[in-house]
Parts: sequence; C-alpha cells; structure tokens
Amino acid sequence: MKYLFRLDDACETMNWERWLKMEALLDKYNIKPLIAVIPNNADPGQKIDPPRETFWQWVKNLEQKGWEIGLHGNNHVFQTKEGGINPIHSRSEFAGVPLTEQKNKIKKGVEKLKSEGLNPRIFVAPGHTFDLNTLKALKAESDINIVSDTMGFMPYKKHDFVFIPQQLGQARNVFLPGIFTMCYHPHGMNDKAFYNLEQFLIKNKNKFLSFQELNLSQVKPKTIISKLLSFSYFQFRKMRK
Repeated sequence: MKYLFRLDDACETMNWERWLKMEALLDKYNIKPLIAVIPNNADPGQKIDPPRETFWQWVKNLEQKGWEIGLHGNNHVFQTKEGGINPIHSRSEFAGVPLTEQKNKIKKGVEKLKSEGLNPRIFVAPGHTFDLNTLKALKAESDINIVSDTMGFMPYKKHDFVFIPQQLGQARNVFLPGIFTMCYHPHGMNDKAFYNLEQFLIKNKNKFLSFQELNLSQVKPKTIISKLLSFSYFQFRKMRK
C-alpha cells in the first residue's frame, strides 16, 4: 500500500497563508504532491486573498522541486448539476456541457498554463466531475492522457486514458493493497486539520510516492475488485442522499 498526495484549487487569489503553510509542511516530510491549478479562476469562492503577481513563478518553483502540476479545469465555475462518469457531486464545470464548449475550456486552460511555462500531463476536474466529452476534449485540445480521479485500488487504463484513482478526502490509514490518493483543499483547513495531517505524516511519510515515481507504462484495464469498490462506493453515496 502506498499513498499519493493531491492539493486542489491553487490560483492567484487563494488563501496564501494556508497554502504556504501546507507547502512548508509537505517539504518538511519530503512529500511531493500533485497541485491542481485553476488557469483562469472566475469562481467567487476561490477569490480569498488579493491576487499576487508572484503566483506563476511560485508554481514553477514547485514544479522544479518535484511537485506535479495538474490542469484544474479552466475557470472553476460550476454550470451544470450533473455528476458525469464520476458523480462525487451533482455539480460540474464539465459534465453535461456540450463538446464544443468543453473543447474551448480545455484549450483556454492549456494555453494559459503553457503561456506561463507549464506543460501539464494530468487533468483534475473541478468538483471531481467530468464526462466522456471531457475526455474527447482533452484528446483534441491537449497532450494530457492522465486523469486524477475515480474509484479503484490501482491506476488503470480506459478510453485511452490512465486513471489514477482518488479515494481519500483526508489522511487516514488504509490496510488494503493499492495506491491511495488523498486530496486536500488548503484554503478550507484549520489548525486542527494541519495538526492531524502532520501527525499522520510523522508516522507514514515513508509510504508516500510522488506522481513522477508512478510507473504508468504498463497500466492495465480496471480489475473486477476495483469495479466492485467503485460500484459499492457510489451505491453508498446514493443511499446516504
């Protein structure tokens, strides 16, 4: 069993104090996460601090020390109430949006990151929600063929994409074989959340991989046991609703 670490919603107007606190914490334990960057943020909920001109240089500095930079949609504005093929939530920037519009979103997002000297290889959907048209848009408008999301025990290949499952909303011990991604949103963390995370890292820092350490060259289709995990998880979510 190994862990991956993912951070969502990096943008010029993020809560800089908490993000820098997270950066220092992960550096302390040599954890190299995937950081999901919003290229053209228009989400009022992500406009927390005044924008900093140093944001893009900061992102490039993270990349240089081994952090993985992911494309987090385009503007992070949810415009449908659909969950698509990974219905974690019933809201989406992508799921249910026409293909032409999704292509435009991907194109704008990729162009923005490339203009800042970044070339993402992983897609991270805002709200975890996307559909098959999102994958078509990624094929048409980018070189991205890896998606961080869905349920499963190990990375798997489907629709000509490699999916790296994202199963955990916070740090917790998992006693099953597989690779488990935990996802944090630093702007929503309080002191207790940082404390709990550090206690976990103290005990488990040697169980973490960076995304760059993953061997994705021989990824196979989703296993039956991963399909059962996915089915059970989404059935449980339906029951809770």
